[in-house]
Amino acid sequence: MTLTDDQLDASPNVSAQRDTVHAVRSEFDSLFTWDYERSRLPLIKLYEKAKTSQWNATTDLDWSVDVDPERVASELGIGTSDRFGALRDYPNSPVAKFGDREWLEVAVNLQTSLLSQFLHGEQGALLCTARIVETVPWIDAKYYAATQVMDEARHVEVFARYLDEKMGREFRINDNLKSLLDDILADDRWDITYLGMQIMVEGLALAAFGMMHMITTEPLLKKLLRYVMSDEARHVAFGVLSLQEYYRELTAPELRERQEFAFDCAARLQRRFMQAEVWERMGIDPQEVARILDEVNPPAQQQFQTLLFSKIVPNCKKLGLIDAGDGWLRERFTDIGVIQFEDWVDTGEEYTMLDEVAKDREVA
Repeated sequence: MTLTDDQLDASPNVSAQRDTVHAVRSEFDSLFTWDYERSRLPLIKLYEKAKTSQWNATTDLDWSVDVDPERVASELGIGTSDRFGALRDYPNSPVAKFGDREWLEVAVNLQTSLLSQFLHGEQGALLCTARIVETVPWIDAKYYAATQVMDEARHVEVFARYLDEKMGREFRINDNLKSLLDDILADDRWDITYLGMQIMVEGLALAAFGMMHMITTEPLLKKLLRYVMSDEARHVAFGVLSLQEYYRELTAPELRERQEFAFDCAARLQRRFMQAEVWERMGIDPQEVARILDEVNPPAQQQFQTLLFSKIVPNCKKLGLIDAGDGWLRERFTDIGVIQFEDWVDTGEEYTMLDEVAKDREVA
């Protein structure tokens, strides 16, 4: 939902508020706890790690680096690779008349859109984690979630600054991502906030950051991604360590509801990477692009979408969701070809190995 006219009229800049403010209504209980005993050792360790791994986006990154958006996009091979290259040779393709100049523009837009969705997703994480501070019943979880609120504010800051100063453009939030964030925030159950954001959205983002970091040589983006990934690994671990205990107490119907929610999140996150907003800006019907890619199903597209689940699947298994009940989620992950990731290391064990901030400080 959006703000009412009365609320907007009370704002200093009505037209700007109408364009930029989006409200989601939810009713939930803010929980105090009078039990201050530090009893959850994994969360205590995570909180201590978070306190020593904070970084400053202004001073720890070199913003004087000159960035060429066309070089960054070309280096990543976005748009001209086999992932979207199949569009060029399709009969009566909507991009049949695109030349090198247009494909370079596609590449820059695709790269900028990816970074823009990271930005919007990080703001979603900022709101969700602030919600967790209020709603989770354990003091150790409240302590850690408070550190993540700071992390997420920093992530919003760095992606917004990179897009503004280095890419010179930004994209609106993807419809699939927006609807998912709305649903997560509208739900009044604290564990759904955890599952939707910490496990699904942040888990997929961690995999996507890793792929981009592995390919790019642009020094500012590479270091930015390294540091954001260090934080994200802790965030996903926070979800795993918190929900693992709670989900042992749920009934079979309650677990089935979480399985279905997790798979719906995965499907919408996967559709987000069709990047409809890019094709709209290029004057191309995004539904036609999606139809062609579904029909051709190029191997590079398959591999890209499959690797996005490399963090989600093992973490769902750690939570007991894959085989809960009749194994409904295992069947779904098998159907879409991602079950092979189930025995990869889960983030609850992996996060200490991804602390790039600590590694840089040790070297310094």
